Amino acid sequence: MPGAFHSLLLPLQWKRKPKRRRSRSHSKEGNNRNKPKSHLAGAGAAGDPSFNLKASASSFPRDIGCLVQPLGNLLLSASPGANLRDAGLGALRPLPDDLLLDVLGLLPARALAALSAASKALYVVAAHDPLWRALVLGELGGAFDFAGSWRATYVAAASGGRPHLIPPRALRIRGFYSDYLFQSWLCANMEMRHEWLARDNIERRRGVSVEQFIAEVEEPNRPVLLEGCLDSWPALQKWSREYLLEISAGKEFAVGPVSMTLDRYFRYADNVQEERPLYLFDAKFAEKVPEMGRDYEVPVYFREDLFSVLGEERPDYRWVIIGPAGSGSSFHVDPNSTSAWNAIIKGAKKWVMFPPEVVPPGVHPSADGAEVTSPVSIMEWFMNFYGACKTWEKRPIECICRAGEVVFVPNGWWHLVINLEESIAITQNYVSRRNLLNVLDFLKRPNASELVSGTKDRVNLHDKFRGAIDAAHPGMINQLQFEAQQKAAARKKKASFWDTAVDAKSGGFKFSF
Repeated sequence: MPGAFHSLLLPLQWKRKPKRRRSRSHSKEGNNRNKPKSHLAGAGAAGDPSFNLKASASSFPRDIGCLVQPLGNLLLSASPGANLRDAGLGALRPLPDDLLLDVLGLLPARALAALSAASKALYVVAAHDPLWRALVLGELGGAFDFAGSWRATYVAAASGGRPHLIPPRALRIRGFYSDYLFQSWLCANMEMRHEWLARDNIERRRGVSVEQFIAEVEEPNRPVLLEGCLDSWPALQKWSREYLLEISAGKEFAVGPVSMTLDRYFRYADNVQEERPLYLFDAKFAEKVPEMGRDYEVPVYFREDLFSVLGEERPDYRWVIIGPAGSGSSFHVDPNSTSAWNAIIKGAKKWVMFPPEVVPPGVHPSADGAEVTSPVSIMEWFMNFYGACKTWEKRPIECICRAGEVVFVPNGWWHLVINLEESIAITQNYVSRRNLLNVLDFLKRPNASELVSGTKDRVNLHDKFRGAIDAAHPGMINQLQFEAQQKAAARKKKASFWDTAVDAKSGGFKFSF
């Protein structure tokens, strides 16, 4: 096998590459003429299983994903029994692909590069880009210059940017079939399907009063999209890339597991095309760059934030969010039983939300709520689970939120968000009188040390918060508890005939068999 990773065997010399910016255009939704189609057996459980690929799919000269084909294509090949995977993995052949990648993920870069020279099959598997993403982030942190793929990024850094040591395009290998590896590549390169974007059933409100919002939205704990309440934000006009780069020069922001300067992150976002793009999600942006904090204000509907009584000890509550198309957040419930609002400054986001009592398909929370198991990527959820919602009695609330609009996320609601284009947003979590009792109950759960987030003192947060509320708002908690009891009693009085009929304690009749 050619020494495609030969440069990794040389002494490592970390040196920055010349800064070159390459833009990537995103085709508009629905404009899919002349784009290639791919097929994955079983994907998109209902309807047409074909998917339109992005125009930039496989455009990078060292892309490796196109070497893999879905397993169903093996049946149509000239040699239906000849899968290069089986012939070239040796003793590793019995391992399923996900476990095989877990094993390879334990290897350092030089070992992974050496393994890739053992056979064509191992070349394909060892070039799986998420393996190299982990190596780049683990060794370089955020100090990398993205080179089109994580493998190419690592090799470029290891070679010190010397072109003669950087391997050419990926070897042309045919006959490797794997649904697992192909789906990872497909999720990174496919367009959102029209039917995934068409449904928009969220309630939209404009010019609603605070009293109406409380009575009609917050009290019933319902999602809503608010229009027109960001019109006075300077950020809507000012937050261009150039402005943000100017005011944040030299500052680093939280991006996944690492910290990066904004210029590095934008260069990454311009060139990335992967299944789970890194997402800039920083809780301290206003402290790092005060101008950003001054360029927005909390909409009037969310200004009662009772966590503020804790001062600097309050959990993290506000974030700036920046990400390319395809980035986002998989299904989760917001931390500490808080409600949230999410305001779009640039771009557009697709939202899918389920009420607290409906766990989204493909999502498996643990009994204590401490862990959630879900598909590895947002696109995988749309491919394999979105169709299942069509037959549900309680279908999700969906919308596309665009610049200048705000989505209200009630406490306890499951939600997934994906950026349809490069997007910038501000989001805040808050506690009002309407969900104060829920938050206090959450904070005093027996496993609060595992559930509570955004603060170092997870165990004592309940006592600190309750004490601070009692000091700042005497009698508030008792009054809210009294009102909650009254509402519960009123609901009980409205019991149905059937509930009354079968309840022996109600004084009505009951069935006996």
